[in-house]
Amino acid sequence: MLQQSMSSAIRVYNSFAEMKADEFRYWQSRPVYERMDAVSEITRAVYAMKESLPDVPRLQRTIAVLPRPRR
Repeated sequence: MLQQSMSSAIRVYNSFAEMKADEFRYWQSRPVYERMDAVSEITRAVYAMKESLPDVPRLQRTIAVLPRPRR
């Protein structure tokens, strides 16, 4: 389960674009494992909300494997 420390500061934005840019910077500053945990938690929450609906189609297999350069 993802555990985040919530800041008690309230931020006021002048535009939606400014808010989304700040949100993007925040998530880019987090380590990959934390971002993956957040995606997993959100996915589980959405499926829990859809529990009463029929099965949602999912990927049955890996579609493609992309090579990645070593760092």
